Amino acid sequence: MKISDFQTKDVINIVDGKKLGQISDLELDLKQGRIDAIVVPNYSKLFGLFGSGNELVIPWRNIVKIGADVVLVKLEQHQLQKADESESQAVTFRT
Repeated sequence: MKISDFQTKDVINIVDGKKLGQISDLELDLKQGRIDAIVVPNYSKLFGLFGSGNELVIPWRNIVKIGADVVLVKLEQHQLQKADESESQAVTFRT
């Protein structure tokens, strides 16, 4: 599977059924030759227009199923809250 194949898939949280977005990047472990996590831009703040630009990093172990159109992940509420808290503390700028 190519990275571009991943980027066309919607990421859905099976805990609450919410669409988290689409994959923008992958975190790789080059020593082990595997994917460590998928990265999803965080659109939780007014459709991403006024957000801090942070991303939601989803560990590979949280992926339940990769389908033809979607990637199903399992993120509990406390994991999402932790990601939201880290957003409010740090600002990342991308060019």
